[in-house]
Amino acid sequence: MPLIYLIAGEASGDILGSRLMAALRASRPDLEFAGIGGVEMATQGLSSLFPLQDLALMGLLEVLPRLHQLRRRLREAAADIEARRPDLVVTIDSPGFTLRLLRAIQPLGVKRVHYVAPQVWAWRERRVRHYRGLWDQLLCLLPFEPAFFARHGLTATFVGHPVLESGADRGDAARFRAMDGIGPMARVLTLMPGSRPAEVARLAPIFGATLRCLRDVIPVVPVAPSVADAVGTATRDWPVAPVLVQESQDKFNAFAASAAALTKSGTSTLELAMAGVPVVVTYRVNAVTAAIARHLFTVPHVSLVNLLAGREVVPELLQDACTPDRLAAAIDTLLGDPHIATHQRVAYQAALAALRPPAGTPSSAAAAAILTVLSA
Repeated sequence: MPLIYLIAGEASGDILGSRLMAALRASRPDLEFAGIGGVEMATQGLSSLFPLQDLALMGLLEVLPRLHQLRRRLREAAADIEARRPDLVVTIDSPGFTLRLLRAIQPLGVKRVHYVAPQVWAWRERRVRHYRGLWDQLLCLLPFEPAFFARHGLTATFVGHPVLESGADRGDAARFRAMDGIGPMARVLTLMPGSRPAEVARLAPIFGATLRCLRDVIPVVPVAPSVADAVGTATRDWPVAPVLVQESQDKFNAFAASAAALTKSGTSTLELAMAGVPVVVTYRVNAVTAAIARHLFTVPHVSLVNLLAGREVVPELLQDACTPDRLAAAIDTLLGDPHIATHQRVAYQAALAALRPPAGTPSSAAAAAILTVLSA
């Protein structure tokens, strides 16, 4: 039976990998899977070579203390691929690890697909020249990415964005309120500090201080399994104990009940857009990392909603602007001005429409592209 080796490096990639595995198996029930993933990919039968959490790192300085471990995990993954000799390797996002792995296994002659194009269109564009020969196919989530890579002589395929399959737009607000004893008129505020330990450590205290500047809101925090303990610890000192939700459906039910949301930049902005929740986007990293990034970024926005719209639809309060008073003021504006919230919701629809693949679902489109490489 054909063996496909998949590697995900963080929680979002784990979800993506799980859906991809289901779509692949729907077309080819004879496939076998091996590789690296988390709890979601485990539900599809993947036994991970090592814990996904070992790769879920972010920031230049945050990676340095774990560099030895990352190198060891890279060697282990490459050795496992060499021993198993899979018919195809699929790396999912996490370019800091996965692209190095693709380079390491290049001499093996194994077919390779990278799923989720590196965002070099946003920063460090010159790195594109190092990508030649790394993969047989590059699968893109954003509609403008194939043209970008084509300018650099690299073929890429747009397969649509997996947020469209997330179910984020099918939450049940009444169920959420009933389960957590929240009255129908209470204002729910969703807070999303991230799915990486470093993100939670940096943003959760700021989010807690932001709550002290707000009145009459019920905070809800969706929690990724990889940071469940960290979030529990980081929110103990918040002025209002948040409702912590871990299951995807509970998260989407919370979205449906939310009057507004404060989220770190990333895929969460698209999930909230799917649910029609007015959003304030924020982010903060180590000061040295931020200083380096300012010289490398080439895009005007960090939020995917804003990038797709070509203008600022949702406010972005980043780095020095990521302060409790400024975040609270922006949230108050969303809660108090229905016209602004409506403006965001209208803009969401056009942005999300651009993420649809030419046919089928994003997962089925990605699976079809991968099977084409497998059979070539």
